[in-house]
Amino acid sequence: MNKLQIKGDWNIIKGKLTQKWANLTDDDLQYVEGKKDELIGRIQKRAGETREAVEEALEKSGSKISGCCD
Repeated sequence: MNKLQIKGDWNIIKGKLTQKWANLTDDDLQYVEGKKDELIGRIQKRAGETREAVEEALEKSGSKISGCCD
């Protein structure tokens, strides 16, 4: 998988997350490798969801984030 494919996959995931939680901003969804906890925390704060709910939503979106980059 090359960088372009990964970026495309991430754009799809961001779209799915904003469909679920419309009040998320692009800044909230800026993902940098190794910043998984920060991304989940931002989504939790903005969406008012539990960590488990956010992780479940990431898994359902097909994200590889939930299992990587701690």
